[in-house]
Amino acid sequence: MKGIIHHAVYDTFADWETGHATAHLRSERFQREPGAYEIVNVGLTGEPVVSMGGLRVTPGLALDRLTPEGSSLLILPGADLWDAGDELAPFARKAREFLEAGVPVAAICGATAGLAREGLLDDRGHTSAALPYLGAQPGYAGAGRYQETDAVLDGDLVTAGPTEPVAFAREIFRRLDVYRPDVLDAWYRLFGESDAAAFEVLMAA
Repeated sequence: MKGIIHHAVYDTFADWETGHATAHLRSERFQREPGAYEIVNVGLTGEPVVSMGGLRVTPGLALDRLTPEGSSLLILPGADLWDAGDELAPFARKAREFLEAGVPVAAICGATAGLAREGLLDDRGHTSAALPYLGAQPGYAGAGRYQETDAVLDGDLVTAGPTEPVAFAREIFRRLDVYRPDVLDAWYRLFGESDAAAFEVLMAA
């Protein structure tokens, strides 16, 4: 095993937004070095949650037991709950803890709003569903660092909007140095653009 990827789960989490990332991190195919990552689901508690797609998931770890030590990455998927109050704010605070410890965090869709409210986007390049969406978040002061693109990697932070799960995965792989540059390019062209020519590059890898 290369390390542990901690994946947040909570009621209404958008299960499709992180599937490309977790599935390919668990696989050794095409990777620069042999060995897969272990995926550990983290909940507010250890109680089961139900995803937006109706999948029932039992967390392997409660949030209060999660520390940056021993973790390779924290992934925060979107969820209706990010826009419904402060129930998920503890995950944003945990993201701050990870970033301050130099451990990467990847947030997509509504999770970016949670990071915006926590002030974690003010000094980092980032993207989301749209700038007005983040602009409506209390305390957000990062408009000058917002980028109109599919996904952004800035240091230890990966962000993406809800329609970009493949680009989100691409930037996670880039940060973790999972694939050689030519393989990463081919991976994105195949899964993100349906470019059949990219398959030969991946097979050669």
